[in-house]
Amino acid sequence: MYKNLEEHNRLVNKYLKIFFVVSLYWCTSILTVFVNKHLLSSDTVNLGAPLFMSWFQCVVSTVICFLASRLSRKYPSVFTFPEGNPLDIDTFRKILPLSVLYTLMIGANNLSLSYVTVAFYYIGRSLTTVFSVVLTYVILRQRTSFKCLLCCAAIVVGFWLGVDQESLTEVFSWRGTIFGVLSSLALAMFSIQTKKSLGYVNQEVWLLSYYNNLYSTLLFLPLIIINGELETIITYPHLWASWFWAAMTLSGICGFAIGFVTALEIKVTSALTHNISGTAKACAQTVIATQYYHDIRSALWWTSNVVVLVASAAYTRVKQLEMLRQHQQRSTATQKA
Repeated sequence: MYKNLEEHNRLVNKYLKIFFVVSLYWCTSILTVFVNKHLLSSDTVNLGAPLFMSWFQCVVSTVICFLASRLSRKYPSVFTFPEGNPLDIDTFRKILPLSVLYTLMIGANNLSLSYVTVAFYYIGRSLTTVFSVVLTYVILRQRTSFKCLLCCAAIVVGFWLGVDQESLTEVFSWRGTIFGVLSSLALAMFSIQTKKSLGYVNQEVWLLSYYNNLYSTLLFLPLIIINGELETIITYPHLWASWFWAAMTLSGICGFAIGFVTALEIKVTSALTHNISGTAKACAQTVIATQYYHDIRSALWWTSNVVVLVASAAYTRVKQLEMLRQHQQRSTATQKA
């Protein structure tokens, strides 16, 4: 009886922990999108410099990682952070390709968000799964099952339907849609390159994040100039306002926090569960955005969202079953051996 009660309490605590972490991921992710959108195109802030905002987010994340590294050395019993030297030339050379993709990913992401509505934001970036399948075959030569390909086809159909319906509204932006697609492509390439780059830092996710953000602060500088944002920043009327930098700092903290809670959710659950959670979060985010901004959408527009969400969830489920089947086959082979 005591053992059953103890096991029941342990199970309840586990589920409560999962619920808390998933809720934390949802809140942090949705808050980050709305904060970034407010900074980029609201009537009060309207910064109009998405790459500068991306650069500042990387600066904040770098500072947080640097402080965590120093605190772990001074108070190792309280703070823990992996050892590493971001100024090492060999490390820089190995991590640079990933940092380039990271820069393109978050830069294109914020550029997309500056042009499109939060409600359309998920549809605009919904092709990540499709690009992942294509790049996995092109780069890694790994084939994908027919069921997964059907799910990808459904995602593409949902994407085009969403673009078609959004194009009928006054707020549609081809530029924002293209940046969303580029962000999806960069994310898919980033995910593949991350697996390789983790080997250079002994599988330390936070050390890799530290390097990425530091190197990206350098990579963003020429992009800010090329995009013509330098003049925008200098002539910005609220540049020296304390509330503006407070909002920018909040955006930077949110950018760092989303990386932390994403890793935490994957650790507490699994990568596949995280994908399902992200899909469900996107649905909630879309509904909240339409209510918050008083957006009125057509039935076909909502249908496109449902198609993308269901197809993405179906893809995750198919991959989950395939991995389970492969694991069972390996276990059977091991037992026979």
